[in-house]
Amino acid sequence: MSATHSHQCSCAVCHDNEISRAEKELHIEVSENGRREFIKKAGRLGLGLGIGGGLITTPLAAAALHDEDATYKANSMQRNKAVQNGKAPMLTLLHTADIHSQVMAHDEFFIENGKPVFKKRGGLASLKTMINTLRKQNAVNTLVIDGGDCFQGSGIAALSEGRAIVPLMNNIGYDIMLPGNWEVVYGKEMMMQDMFGYNALKVCANMYHDTNDEMKGDLIFPPYFVKHIAGIKTGFIGYNDPLTPKRQSPAYCDGIKFTPPENNVAKYIKILKEYEKCQLVFLLTHMGLAQQFGLSNMEQIKGVDYILGADTHERLRKPVQGKYAKVTEPGAFGSFIAKLDIVMENGVIKDQVYQLLDVDPEKYKADEEMKRLISTAKEPYKKELDRVIGKTKLPLVRYYVIESPMDNFITDAIMWKFKPDIALSNGFRFCPPLVPDPATGMAHITVDYLWSMLPVDSEAKKGSISGKQLWQWMETELENAFAQDPAKRLGGWVVRFKGMEVNFTLGNDAGKRVNYIKVAGQPIDLNREYSFIACEREGDPDTTICRVQGVKQPKLLGHTMHKVIEEYLAVHSPIAPVMEGRCTATDAPATLLTQVTGLGYEFR
Repeated sequence: MSATHSHQCSCAVCHDNEISRAEKELHIEVSENGRREFIKKAGRLGLGLGIGGGLITTPLAAAALHDEDATYKANSMQRNKAVQNGKAPMLTLLHTADIHSQVMAHDEFFIENGKPVFKKRGGLASLKTMINTLRKQNAVNTLVIDGGDCFQGSGIAALSEGRAIVPLMNNIGYDIMLPGNWEVVYGKEMMMQDMFGYNALKVCANMYHDTNDEMKGDLIFPPYFVKHIAGIKTGFIGYNDPLTPKRQSPAYCDGIKFTPPENNVAKYIKILKEYEKCQLVFLLTHMGLAQQFGLSNMEQIKGVDYILGADTHERLRKPVQGKYAKVTEPGAFGSFIAKLDIVMENGVIKDQVYQLLDVDPEKYKADEEMKRLISTAKEPYKKELDRVIGKTKLPLVRYYVIESPMDNFITDAIMWKFKPDIALSNGFRFCPPLVPDPATGMAHITVDYLWSMLPVDSEAKKGSISGKQLWQWMETELENAFAQDPAKRLGGWVVRFKGMEVNFTLGNDAGKRVNYIKVAGQPIDLNREYSFIACEREGDPDTTICRVQGVKQPKLLGHTMHKVIEEYLAVHSPIAPVMEGRCTATDAPATLLTQVTGLGYEFR
């Protein structure tokens, strides 16, 4: 597929001609006259102006209106006389997160007119060009921030334990870096080497040394950072997900203690507001939208202006307003930049504009220096990572919360290799799509892409549990994904499986969500023993597999998940995985794209 080609997945029909015409007409240059023309055209196309003069829009038109209006307002702020003469300085923050070491441009998933569409986005070379372009618009008064999960998630990252990614991020020139929940994947020592390898400042107020040496109890990173920028004294406090030791293999967090933000956030806000005299205070968090929105409603964060969030890969195209602060999140995989412009005058915010901007390689030409650095970083691993292990005729997608084609493929492979009653895979969130080339109808699955799907090559492990244990475990997993209390959400999506069917009600109380489970097409027998296979999590007790506790006859099988996938593809390629209704909800569609509801937010 060419870098400029945009297409829908094979299961979707082409856009209606009128919608296509609407999209083209709505895509206009924004200016003083352009904005007025945009509104006129939206009305003429039947996308706006209803009773009482209010705008009634389709989702497509509403999205376009918000994006175009934000761009118009941002440009107007730049032209503001008070800004131009220095009386009202403007601060610009550029925010990325959850890049997951996706260094090259890749297929990215969007929803347009209710259907999946794939476009080329991201790549660190285009990201660098875009950041430099946006920096120049407010050169002296721009800060560039990354919100974590950066040096994990691809082959080059895994094989170098993150080392290969550090010089690439340094070349972009980030100002502030926050560790994410996956930064621990190579262990504490490697995490520290990689994080402290960044030229940028590091902030995190809730990761402590849990050791028996002189560092015991000390913070691993500075808790906050203060900077004079645009004449504004600005403070940043960092927080990683306090649930990281539960979300990750336990061994990854050996020597690290995590605490909830509410334990000390009020203290640091007081320091920044009362003693440092900061006019703006931001929380940089890697906790997921649900936890971050919950945090925004806690009295302990009173005095914070924004929570610049990360972790759940949500694409917030406008901030979510909590009781005490606004929450943003900038998507994932280097496909987007969140841009926040704030104008202050005499210590008071006069105007603010937030935008989520696509990293479009067609618009932002790849930086040549970054291309050379990426080539150098990949060279030791290139032969192995470029090795093709199979092909797919349909898109491999992991964006759906309840079930996904990508994970159906993975559990198909586990079931084929070992033939248990049930094959399980974790509810991973990362990995960009892989979309067949329209010219050939195929996409090559490489070793590099395998590392993106499964960034830890864990060993397969077998055990048996009763039907009652299986039911209770499924309730626990659904609570991890949909807990009403944000602090109880472990992150990740619904666990994936082959060999059983599950139906649940998302909105029910904890422990009462599962409506039925079938194994091999038959209603589950609570007293029967069922064999299952999943990946070993380093540091778990021997009788725990994939967070299932009390497993009988646990046994490591001597095959890693990568080997299983390669063997399966050697026999079954090309594959064509689809969603099959293995897991369904009574109150949510199979195409659910977010775990967070009721905030007026829609993933697109």
